[in-house]
Amino acid sequence: MDLSAGQQKALFAVIVVVLAGLGIFLITSHGSKQPAASRPSSGSASSSPPAQAAGSPSAVPSPTGAAGNASVNIYQWLPFTQPDLARAAAVTTQVTTDYNTFTYTQSAASYVAQMNGLITSQLSQTLQNGFSTLGVAQARTSQKQVSIGSATIDSIRTFGSSSITFVVTATQKLTGTQGSHTSSAQYAVTVSGQGGSWHVYDIEPAGAGNT
Repeated sequence: MDLSAGQQKALFAVIVVVLAGLGIFLITSHGSKQPAASRPSSGSASSSPPAQAAGSPSAVPSPTGAAGNASVNIYQWLPFTQPDLARAAAVTTQVTTDYNTFTYTQSAASYVAQMNGLITSQLSQTLQNGFSTLGVAQARTSQKQVSIGSATIDSIRTFGSSSITFVVTATQKLTGTQGSHTSSAQYAVTVSGQGGSWHVYDIEPAGAGNT
């Protein structure tokens, strides 16, 4: 059959369209299916992990060791022992609690006395000065304020060979002639010392930080 030049061009265009459509069909149909040999059986994805490829890195070993009966002592990497840390944390919690515990009948000296042996002499003087601040002291007395504090350690911010800074949430329940309310605030509390002897030498809002 003899075709004119125009008919030949039209036929060629149709063939191209048909082949392109067939190619798209083959690509999409094969790409959406896995070969039967590689497709996981029903439920296998959740019941067992995929096999590790040859030459890939080994799994991270468990902290308890291969035998599962030897725990890692993290304190071998720290400049203090577990009892040291426990004592430092106890001092921090107690001082933060006492820091927010007071009554309008107290003097500055008696307020600080409840922290004796737990804070440095420099911090003791700083707290006495703060407690005696004229406006604060007048409000405390005129409103007959009584405060009960409590504290919880949130984290360790930083530590050195002889100091640790804890982030502590302090809760204060304040009552007086203006009623009562409870509030919370975060503090950065730094203790210094060695062994079982720790003293708080700084306490400030956690936002100001003490690094």
